[in-house]
Amino acid sequence: MSSEFQFTLQTTDNTSAGRAGLWQTPHGIVETPAFMPVGTKATVKGVWPGQLRQIGVQKILANTYHLALRPGSEVVRDLGGLHTMMNWDGPILTDSGGFQIFSLTELRQIDDQQVVIKSHLDGSLLQLSPERAVVIQEDLGADCIMCLDECPPHDVSRERIRQAVERTTLWAKRCREAQTRSDQALFGILQGGTDRSLRELSAKGLLPIEFPGYAIGGLSVGEKPSEMYDTLDFTVPMLPTDKPRYLMGVGRPIDIVEAVCRGVDLFDCVMPTRNARNATAFTRSGSVKLRNLKHTRDTTPLDPDCPCSTCTQFSRGYLRHLFMAGEMLGPMLLSVHNLAFYQTVVRELRTAIKNNRLAEYRETFIRNLESSPGQA
Repeated sequence: MSSEFQFTLQTTDNTSAGRAGLWQTPHGIVETPAFMPVGTKATVKGVWPGQLRQIGVQKILANTYHLALRPGSEVVRDLGGLHTMMNWDGPILTDSGGFQIFSLTELRQIDDQQVVIKSHLDGSLLQLSPERAVVIQEDLGADCIMCLDECPPHDVSRERIRQAVERTTLWAKRCREAQTRSDQALFGILQGGTDRSLRELSAKGLLPIEFPGYAIGGLSVGEKPSEMYDTLDFTVPMLPTDKPRYLMGVGRPIDIVEAVCRGVDLFDCVMPTRNARNATAFTRSGSVKLRNLKHTRDTTPLDPDCPCSTCTQFSRGYLRHLFMAGEMLGPMLLSVHNLAFYQTVVRELRTAIKNNRLAEYRETFIRNLESSPGQA
């Protein structure tokens, strides 16, 4: 791996396992903890790259499976790679397509050699082996790429989860052997569901490969939040302290706060933009559903404490009108706010860690949510 990648642990909070760090990549430094907006198809839906920068986004995520189908990884490569194609000069992470193995169960066939997925677009077959996943991601040109993994549902048998752990370890070794670019950091992915011994088995198989970073997969797939937190309690300490730790696909604000308190560095989720497209905003006091009638004549900002361009320029009443009228500006403005809110949360988490006040921040965050239950 290139010397352009380096993770520096700045400080660890005295009141928890939370930590703040700097992760150097070829396209800039990421301050951790950090939240990565999801740009599945090389775009964060409805938000310009310049807007992402304005609200403090450091790094974004794109998806191997979707880009392999359209426009094709070779097309992305010929357009200069993701950074050039989408005019984003900051760090990018690409998922390997492993989540689609989980989410497109009815459209795929899997064995130790590869997974074959039927395209949701036209029914064509995508053969995705560990080697092919790496080739596609090398074409895409992201700074951070992921090993192909198998993420099983949370409610399957222990033996089935064990099989997924063993397959994920086998595939991780093949991904490592297939990698040819030194300017991309390849992350290994721990699986094992909520079972401590299976998480230990996964770590035992992956840590000797010495990846430059490690992800925790297989959470936020239907288990209770308390089960996820318990799993993080025993899984995060299995990971190296000198490398970034990435919790995949976990994105409720409270889940991010809880995971940071347990030592996680990186996050991604579609929730900020997906909820925005469905007229739901995130605030410190919980969610705000803008289609509700009570917002019709509301002249107040969506969130008076938020400095984003949506909250400083538009009222709740106007935002509701946009959604009720089916205007595309509504989801765009709400996406900006939700992403800005997430960036504010991780920025405050970094500050709290540096001031040894993370436990206090967590208590205040939870108290604010509980003081306005079911806000609409």
